[in-house]
Amino acid sequence: MNKINGFLYGLLSSASFGLIPLFTLPAMHQGMNFESILLYRFLFAALALAAILLLNGQSFRIRLQEIPSLLLLAVLYLMSAVFLFWGYKLMPSGVATTLHFMYPVFTTLIMMIIFHEKRSIWRFAAIALAVTGVYFLSSGDGSGAVTLIGIFIVLISALGYALYLVTVSQLKVLQMKGLKLTFYVFIFGSFMLFMGIAPTSGVQAIPNWDVAGHLLMLALIPTVVSNLALVRAVKSIGSTLTSVLGAMEPVTAVCVGIFIFGEAVTTGIGLGIGLIIAAVTVIILKR
Repeated sequence: MNKINGFLYGLLSSASFGLIPLFTLPAMHQGMNFESILLYRFLFAALALAAILLLNGQSFRIRLQEIPSLLLLAVLYLMSAVFLFWGYKLMPSGVATTLHFMYPVFTTLIMMIIFHEKRSIWRFAAIALAVTGVYFLSSGDGSGAVTLIGIFIVLISALGYALYLVTVSQLKVLQMKGLKLTFYVFIFGSFMLFMGIAPTSGVQAIPNWDVAGHLLMLALIPTVVSNLALVRAVKSIGSTLTSVLGAMEPVTAVCVGIFIFGEAVTTGIGLGIGLIIAAVTVIILKR
């Protein structure tokens, strides 16, 4: 029963993360820029995580020497989120989320190049599959919606998240639990995002209750719920199987794009998505 629950938590974590476009695009369509959307997402998520930490009786105290590490993690997470949301403006959300799902490929490359992790034919084959998948995605949907600049921007998002994961694994100074770490990443990320947009475009006010509901759901479902389910899944079935179940993330985003927003999926895009998911699955299993 514990394994079944873990499997369901893993599916919930990845599928809920794939719902980011469902709550982001309606806010964009009503005139909100992605920087303000991200700021509200981070703030609302931080408040929800603070409530969970209080209910669990966890301390918010951090050591002075942990602050630089948390700031670095916030920069990397913010880099990933900003470029992903920027990508939603430039291409179909399902394609953007699939390209973001390339982060395990980048993680593998970083570990091999910088940390001299063992090379294998399986990893090189998976990287070749992923590159081929990106090539097919670059063929577009026939409307010109998928461009090389858009692909490049979302790949930076995937690289940012890969650097975030590698940094978390390498930072020995951080001994705090995952939810507390995520809380501070969101707090510091919110502060940096505010400092970046306040002097330029400024923080947009939430225009109506409809947008407010979408922003709240964006903070809760693909952020808080996804993180909580991820923790439960890893405890029950381990990180490898949980990571494999992460393939539901791009699948969910593609389904949302097709059935909710009417995004087109050509044969090339379908092949590209399938190849990238296969490549990531091979890398996870062979780790």
